Amino acid sequence: MNLNVTNEAANWYKEEMGVEEGDLVRIFVKLYGGIPTVFSNFFLGVSVGKDGDMAIQEEVEGITFYINSEDSWLLDDHDLIVKVEDDEPSFVFEEV
Repeated sequence: MNLNVTNEAANWYKEEMGVEEGDLVRIFVKLYGGIPTVFSNFFLGVSVGKDGDMAIQEEVEGITFYINSEDSWLLDDHDLIVKVEDDEPSFVFEEV
């Protein structure tokens, strides 16, 4: 039920996507293609900017990463950890 973003992941978004301190990074649910989740038919997407109410959020390195209320069900029984593995962001779901 938590969103945890490592400093290394936040810095990856700064370096690779041009995200700056004060920016908002939304993690959202998609039906087709993207980052796999623990749910076989759902994937994650990432966008910069505010879209909807921030239900779950964490500020790291001056960047606010968030999931809006429409997609917060994704973390009803899981924590989401965003870290860097093999020089790319990795999204790990841990059951709570």
